Amino acid sequence: MKLTFIGNGNMAKALILGLANNYEIEVIGRNEQTLKILKNEISHITTKILSSKEDITNKNIVLCVKPNSLQSLSASINGQANTIYSVLAGTTIETLKKNISAKLYIRSMPNVAASYSKSMTTITGDVDAKEDAIDIFNSIGQTLWLESQKQLDIATGLAGSGPAFLALIAESLADGAVNSGLKRSDAQFLTAGLFDGFASLINNQKASDIKDSVMSPGGITAAGYTVLEQHAVRAAMIDAITQAYNKANEFAKN
Repeated sequence: MKLTFIGNGNMAKALILGLANNYEIEVIGRNEQTLKILKNEISHITTKILSSKEDITNKNIVLCVKPNSLQSLSASINGQANTIYSVLAGTTIETLKKNISAKLYIRSMPNVAASYSKSMTTITGDVDAKEDAIDIFNSIGQTLWLESQKQLDIATGLAGSGPAFLALIAESLADGAVNSGLKRSDAQFLTAGLFDGFASLINNQKASDIKDSVMSPGGITAAGYTVLEQHAVRAAMIDAITQAYNKANEFAKN
């Protein structure tokens, strides 16, 4: 299958890196310089500048522009695509239909781990495109089909924004070790190994069971865990997901 990307920002690049070995990739963008850089990095893709009347007839489009650019983009689009695979946060299928014509529509929310084929991607939309969508996004990691756009917007705050939240945690853990006297390089190495091992744990155990297996009464972990609860880290994480979902709703209303 040939996939035509419209947009070549960070998310598009992550997706292309993950998909380029399994799909024929065409990338259409407005910035000639960034297209050249992308082409130099991934030589077996094709690139072109977006024309004023870009014909997308029967193409499978992966839409990777900023949500607020959709309306201006639509003025440059002609024809009816086969399927639109949109990664635009908070942009409903109804809004997509108003701006770009296609036979089928899929909303998806991958994350930047796509570049390492480790994305956790959520998708929803037209059931007739479900199997192709799952095949595409399984090429860059794991995929979960959701039954509604509301569920996808909630999941965006978790799986889509999650790498940023986890990066804050990772950075803070390393900073804590450095603050206590560990070398920065050692702290970063240990943090990376921690996250790698934790991925296997969380895939096989409940989070509460992992915690209980590590935290013995009156021990080292319990002392540190108490501080996290005192500073309402749990509540902050819950609120972060809630606020991310609220922002997705704001985008949907614009």
